[in-house]
Amino acid sequence: MAVVTPRIFVSHLSGIAVFDPNGDQVGRLRDLVALLRVGDRPPRLLGLVVEVISRRRIFVPMTRVTGVESGQIVTTGVVNMRRFEQRASETLVFGELLDRRVRLVETGEEVTVLDIGITQLPARRDWEIDKVFVRRGKGGALRRKGETLTVEWSAVTGFSLEEHGQGAENLLATFEQLRPADLAGVLHHLTPKRRAEVAAALDDDRLADVMEELPEDDQVEIIGKLKDERAADVLEAMDPDDAADLLSELPEDEKERLLTLMRPEEAADVRRLMSYEERTAGGLMTTEPIVLRPDATVADALARVRDPDLSPALAAQVYVCRPPDETPTGKYLGLVHFQRLLRDPPFTLVSFIVDTDLPALPPDTPLPEVTSYLAAYNMVAAPVVDEGGALLGAVTVDDVLDHLLPDDWREAGLHGRTATGDDAVEPHGKTADGP
Repeated sequence: MAVVTPRIFVSHLSGIAVFDPNGDQVGRLRDLVALLRVGDRPPRLLGLVVEVISRRRIFVPMTRVTGVESGQIVTTGVVNMRRFEQRASETLVFGELLDRRVRLVETGEEVTVLDIGITQLPARRDWEIDKVFVRRGKGGALRRKGETLTVEWSAVTGFSLEEHGQGAENLLATFEQLRPADLAGVLHHLTPKRRAEVAAALDDDRLADVMEELPEDDQVEIIGKLKDERAADVLEAMDPDDAADLLSELPEDEKERLLTLMRPEEAADVRRLMSYEERTAGGLMTTEPIVLRPDATVADALARVRDPDLSPALAAQVYVCRPPDETPTGKYLGLVHFQRLLRDPPFTLVSFIVDTDLPALPPDTPLPEVTSYLAAYNMVAAPVVDEGGALLGAVTVDDVLDHLLPDDWREAGLHGRTATGDDAVEPHGKTADGP
């Protein structure tokens, strides 16, 4: 009697937890590594790309996988914490196979790959790709109306060909619930071609959030591949301080061209930030803190704090100022902490509970003094005020950390290597019986 092995479609595996034999979580699955083979032989799965707590991506061979069930993956043996680096012969299942346009061998019809089915070979720990879930019809906005079907791997052709204009909808669907920082990790590890395709498929707000979490090199690469009008829209959707940092990395003519395309009020904020030295309070601040007039109530303040688009640091306090309400404001009067807002009746005027004792930072305050200020007063954000007493913006702790950490902190693992060492298991893509 033939042994029936379960089949799993990879869309169900995206982001699931990976555990060691002791039940401790190693990290989360971010991709699968496959080896395409000649002819119609199904590709062999070499291993998993797992993101550990430090956001380092490591390789776990499929021979170490003992179970894939109940929304989790269980591995055996000691994990090698060496950073994963894709080899020329390897293919990323999520990153390179989903959304690819291939052809049915029998009819020559073009179809789009929506999902990939994998199965474990009987009596072995080897896994291979055996099924492809596809949609008939050409790419584009009407593609979702096409018929879908599941076919054998050997029934399609075209996976080994370089493809131009590959979509990204199904890849993004597998990572729909990711935080911007985690999706930025996905983009960073894609090829430049695939990275540009995914960026093109994201809406402006989502792309802006992700761009803020990417290394500068990736930001410059992506913004350079967008049409000027869309690049300006994305810059407008970014926090002004992050947009200013990105624009400062571009050539002068390109920077001015994009600033001209931005809305005048948005461009004015960015230009103002770029006028300050980078490692000062003025260069670090955001120009969009929560500003309230003295006659605003606690209820008004809490309504502003509830804005889901605000970062936790910006939502931690509100700044009370005379009109105008946009930075640079009228005279800065003080701030009110979120905890104080929770302790007072909703009808209380913020001017009655404003903290006037906490000093503000001048825009030329150097980074070390900004750091000391936040530490000394146990703050997650600090007001930046000019000589005339107007509020210019607020420095948040996340922006300070961005400049205190090493330049490559978004790419490098921050927690170092574990005591298991780099040579605990074989290098990725190789097993005891060869690749």
